[in-house]
Amino acid sequence: MGVWDELTGQADAIAIFSAAAASGDLDSSMTHSWLVTGPPGSGRSNIAYAFAAALLSNGADDAATQRQVEARTHPDLGVLSTERVIISIDEVRALVKTSQFSPSVGRYRVMVIEDADRMAERSSNVLLKALEEPPPRTVWILCAPSEADLLPTIRSRVRSVRLRVPGVDEVAQLIARRDNVDIEIATRAAREAQSHIGMAHRLATNDEARNRREQTLRIALGLRSVSDAVRAAATMLQLAGDDAKAITEERDAEERASAMRSLGVEPGGTIPPALRIQLKNLEEDQKRRATRSLRDGLDRIMVDLLSLYRDVLLMQLGATIEPINLSIRSELVLASERSSPAETLATLDAISTARTRIDGNVSPALALEAMLISATRKDVSL
Repeated sequence: MGVWDELTGQADAIAIFSAAAASGDLDSSMTHSWLVTGPPGSGRSNIAYAFAAALLSNGADDAATQRQVEARTHPDLGVLSTERVIISIDEVRALVKTSQFSPSVGRYRVMVIEDADRMAERSSNVLLKALEEPPPRTVWILCAPSEADLLPTIRSRVRSVRLRVPGVDEVAQLIARRDNVDIEIATRAAREAQSHIGMAHRLATNDEARNRREQTLRIALGLRSVSDAVRAAATMLQLAGDDAKAITEERDAEERASAMRSLGVEPGGTIPPALRIQLKNLEEDQKRRATRSLRDGLDRIMVDLLSLYRDVLLMQLGATIEPINLSIRSELVLASERSSPAETLATLDAISTARTRIDGNVSPALALEAMLISATRKDVSL
């Protein structure tokens, strides 16, 4: 299997990266520093690691190198992937330090930074120095939603490749083929995920994730009063927490078991005092990951609500575009009759405002309550 086979809808970007990897030297098609941009779910990190594998491979079908890159264990691959809200300056310094090493087995040493937009200005300036004077065989690949998310000085030193949003059919075909899912389920998941590949995979393969999404939409459609909105905010916060827990709980347990094995502690055994600090550090990292996971869960809820009211607005305006939430078309029709386009637009604005507030560390419960109050609708019969 080739390094590009698991990617979908990015033919132009693949052509650029494959030509650069095949050039064999740093020339007009190959450069020291790259920036992969695109909306969430477009596959930024996937294509970054495919490019890394192509740069590190000894041949087009170097399966061993591909497996090492997938496992993030290749000796010439450096990775910075945070599960926190921000990337710390110490993490950037550590990666920059290792970027100075010469390649050990391949042509290049490849450094990948996922979510480069999560670097604060001080951290970005540490990276800037490495980009200004990179070793001759080191290649940097940064990933971010857009160029505007990085400092201008960083942007001026990278070659930017923008990914497009893949089509629903393209994502559905990928999910059906890769995850062995029925094409109808894959198509519905791809449509409701709005072509976000990771979320489409989750909706297609996880019944609980689908049920939580459906519950969120039905709660929003049933809002009739301020008290409904307050209760709904609490329920959605719980749904986001359950979703975050489902994502992190199993991984946390695996990490703890792996740490215990590496420390030589038997399951259920007593942890020596000298080793407790290592497990405490792991627990702190897991808590930070849980915080980010909860925030991501809340954002997924609001993205789903945006799709709901987008569908309602299109129906109110008489558009013939197929709704995202096709499975609840009848409920969408009723919702479109209970309000005006101006009210629906106000609700869409309120959802966007809530996303901004939560990103700015406003209490999620308060932000959700304010958002949902704007979405209350009285029955036509009243």
